[in-house]
Amino acid sequence: MSHSTTTLLDAAVDALGGTRRDGQVAMAEAVTRALETERHLAVQAGTGTGKSLAYLVPAIRHAQATGSSVIVSTATIALQRQLVERDLPRLADALEKVMERRPTFAILKGRSNYVCLNRIGADEDPEEALLDEAEVSWLGRHVARVHEWAQETESGDRDDLEPGVPDLAWRQVSVTARECLGATRCPHGEECFAEAARRKAHEVDIVVTNHALLAIDALADIDILPEHDVVIIDEAHELDGRITSVATNQLSRTALTLAAKRAGKLGADGRDDKVVELTDDWLAAAALLPAGRWSDIDDAARGPLAGLRDGLWSLRDAVARAPEGEAAHDPEKNAERQNLTNHLQELHDAIVRILTVFDEEDAASQRDVVWLDRDDRRGDVLMVAPLSVAGLLHERLFGEQTVVLTSATLTIGGRFDAMAASWGLPRGTWDSLDAGTPFDPRRSGILYTARHLPDPGRDGLAAETLDEIHDLIMAAGGRTLGLFSSRRAAEQAAEAMRARLPFDVYCQGDDTTGALVEKFARNENACLFGTLTLWQGVDVPGSACSLVLIDRVPFPRPDDPLLQARKEAAEAEGRNGFMEVAATHAALLMAQGAGRLLRSVNDRGVVAVLDNRLVTKRYGSFLRASMPAFWETTDPQVVRGALERLVAQDR
Repeated sequence: MSHSTTTLLDAAVDALGGTRRDGQVAMAEAVTRALETERHLAVQAGTGTGKSLAYLVPAIRHAQATGSSVIVSTATIALQRQLVERDLPRLADALEKVMERRPTFAILKGRSNYVCLNRIGADEDPEEALLDEAEVSWLGRHVARVHEWAQETESGDRDDLEPGVPDLAWRQVSVTARECLGATRCPHGEECFAEAARRKAHEVDIVVTNHALLAIDALADIDILPEHDVVIIDEAHELDGRITSVATNQLSRTALTLAAKRAGKLGADGRDDKVVELTDDWLAAAALLPAGRWSDIDDAARGPLAGLRDGLWSLRDAVARAPEGEAAHDPEKNAERQNLTNHLQELHDAIVRILTVFDEEDAASQRDVVWLDRDDRRGDVLMVAPLSVAGLLHERLFGEQTVVLTSATLTIGGRFDAMAASWGLPRGTWDSLDAGTPFDPRRSGILYTARHLPDPGRDGLAAETLDEIHDLIMAAGGRTLGLFSSRRAAEQAAEAMRARLPFDVYCQGDDTTGALVEKFARNENACLFGTLTLWQGVDVPGSACSLVLIDRVPFPRPDDPLLQARKEAAEAEGRNGFMEVAATHAALLMAQGAGRLLRSVNDRGVVAVLDNRLVTKRYGSFLRASMPAFWETTDPQVVRGALERLVAQDR
């Protein structure tokens, strides 16, 4: 190779007007070693390390030396956009001068992210066969707008549609990978947006994608992503959740009824009506069954479910057989027939998967978890998800290429082991690095635990807790990000504080999250309260975010079927299920939430945890070891004094 990673990194940093950062150099060198020795690598790189450059430079160097693309996978659209619209174009400009050729890159998303010209061309009713007229016209307006946009867009990418449309509307104009006919069989294969994106992604150095598509590529028997020998996973703390989501199936009235309705238009010999009847039988049986996780299934449920499985297969057979000559005369109809055949197979296979769980003789050998979700809007939905994705990733991801995993939060309780186990990283095949952060958390931040408050209860925030929130925000002069464990708690706190504070209080749900974060960053004395999205997605450097409030340790809900099943499975094998699942889940979120405070080198402030368990319970030290190493106190007067001094300095 003509240039070392360090030389290329220095050239890039100089061209971008940056300064050399020791953590960034250490990470870039570790990534280079991993790619050269074909060993997996886990890197924790705190905010301000410059981790994107630290993996992109070695990735580009590797791609140009080997002629093979490097896949970079992210969890969020925000990071995808940052890479493709800002980091990679600037890096390509900088490295073009010192490399043999200009680095190339492309973005590739899942097929359902692109508008499908075949669905746009098909004359279909809106998906929700159960919607009332007002909702149908609401849906129709959104779909009509996508139809117009499809005539002028060059990308067909949902993320380029401004403003966006609801998921329900988007599903009318897109297909999943399994529903797609394939470019050669589709009447619109030549001009397909998803195929155009795939063509563009071949023959480039860096392909930016998301964890969901990475999962589909790993699960599918066909290659979705271009040929590659290296995958770099940014926002790796999200990998387990995103892969689990892709590997989850669900059975709902909406999906079943719509599939039958589509089949009826193609001529299904009455088998469509039979599926509607079988769906009603199944839902009548489900209504008598408990919501939550199912460890067994009785005959009253098994019979209707098996009947629905057989009915779906029979309907699939009817739809798959096109009348003679239809393909030649009506390619659009033939395309819909093939699309629906694939979809019916997916619904059938979901039931087969669910019933298999209960056919396993040994509970320990069960690899899936089944539960009934009772939803006011969607009705009863039967779900099936993998108990763990570690085995899948062990075989399909880590067994076939070199993988680099990075995030600002990968060490839980101060160690990489918990994350490595959840990913299924094979023992002895990986190295780790904590690249640190340019910030000094002990000098810049305080971790305050309100030890004097009562234990958090289930009946909302206690009066003493609301008083504490008020006093802390007054001391901070507003400038507060409130992270709550439930929407109800966030709304209760927002309502109470609006009546008591002289500052603007924004609450998640008042507007889009992006718009609220923007208002919060602009209005220096404002407060922003919200739930899970804000724990991980807010980047507001400067004094606008000087106090981060966390109402309680975010353990998973006791009625979360999947996490409870994982906890029980760990205990059945003699491990500590609470620490392995519940405490690890909470530690990761505490690390992410506390990470909202220090976003630039000059930031100062307080993370206030209003849950005394952080210092009174034995697991508290494990949680604190997962958070930045702030200076710690439990004294309310000390923390209020620190906040008031900070306000005075900023004036």
